[in-house]
Amino acid sequence: MWSRLVDLTILVGEWLLDRCDRFVARASLIGNDPIFDTRTVVTAAFPWHRTLEAHWPTIRDELDELLEHRDALANFQDISTDQASITDDDRWKTYFLYGFGFRADANCARCPETARLVASVPGMKTAMFSILAPGKHIPAHCGPYKGVVRYHLGVKVPRDREHCRIRIGDRYATWTEGESLLFDDTYEHEVWNDTDDERVVLFLDVIRPLRFPMNVVNAFIVWAIGVSPFVTDAKRRHREWERAFESELASATPPTPLATGRSAPDATESAPRRGATSRSSCGE
Repeated sequence: MWSRLVDLTILVGEWLLDRCDRFVARASLIGNDPIFDTRTVVTAAFPWHRTLEAHWPTIRDELDELLEHRDALANFQDISTDQASITDDDRWKTYFLYGFGFRADANCARCPETARLVASVPGMKTAMFSILAPGKHIPAHCGPYKGVVRYHLGVKVPRDREHCRIRIGDRYATWTEGESLLFDDTYEHEVWNDTDDERVVLFLDVIRPLRFPMNVVNAFIVWAIGVSPFVTDAKRRHREWERAFESELASATPPTPLATGRSAPDATESAPRRGATSRSSCGE
């Protein structure tokens, strides 16, 4: 019954959010391009991206410790079940820090500086590492709601980065270590890692700046998403994975270095219609 309720929530939620998108598009203060220009829109509306970029070596250090336990990290679809429509193997891993009001305390404790940095981002709703194995392809899909926008910080990028790319609408982008990419994930997007190296981004969903009164409506919608059965189920699944991960680390010999974090220096057009394309709550 719970599984059916989650599935029903997804279907009803997609129908409602699809109809809200047109109003969000009209009220957007940052336009509706597939990819937002870092030099203009991102710098003006999301100045915090400079802080994340400045501290990316610290974020990378904490990531490298996590990757010592790569095989034990959660497959994306094991936490967020709707991802099963776009991935069914163990080559897309995730490591959640925050998710719509949920704080993964143990995960944040292993990455204290990364957790501190993302917690300081205004309007941050989701924060995680997204880990893409060599040769992994994520097929075309669309995000569910235009009221949040997606941010990637390149943390570990293959040397042959031109062959590790993302298509958003009709535009293509690659990642660079220590640099930001902000885009509207309600456009159809697709990802390829056609290299022999791993790709990892720090992945955030943040509130889209909107005019009044749509900003108030958006705040309510985002809150409702956070208390929906779908997100509640994802939180439950994450807690189950976290207990298993904690148990594995506790039994490891010698003790892993994950118990201690590293210190960082102080730092102060609307979207096209989806058609039959898969929709995903997080995706890439």
